[in-house]
Amino acid sequence: MLRLSKKTDYGLLALNFLASEAPAGVASARVIAEKYEIPVELLAKVMQQMARSGLVAASKGAHGGYKLGRAANTITLADIVESIDGPLAITACGRNDDPCDQYGSCTVRDPLWKVKDRILSVLQTTTLAEMGDKEVDKDIHVPLTVRV
Repeated sequence: MLRLSKKTDYGLLALNFLASEAPAGVASARVIAEKYEIPVELLAKVMQQMARSGLVAASKGAHGGYKLGRAANTITLADIVESIDGPLAITACGRNDDPCDQYGSCTVRDPLWKVKDRILSVLQTTTLAEMGDKEVDKDIHVPLTVRV
């Protein structure tokens, strides 16, 4: 099954909250975790990963917390997924990896790479701002027809 990790789910929830609901655009990991009933310790680690990649900025102090590191319309879903889980992959083999034993005779690798490229394209062209836009939701679709 192809699906995002729980950590990525939490990161998406947190960034969407910061973009659309957080007072003054700032919230602590605890506030976000309580809102979505998720483990605060895990969310704090996810927020730290996103801070390292510049998706959020952290501030300390009584009014501290996290805020978006850049505008929501410049943060793509690919940015979020890759900051938490690394590069998108749907097969064990990759274009730059050492070839596996079946590399020369594999008939599914190239079609699956095309599928991955299409999914990545959708993630790269869908922004955090669009995630909160109820009108855009119906326009996001992934055509998965693969011609070999």
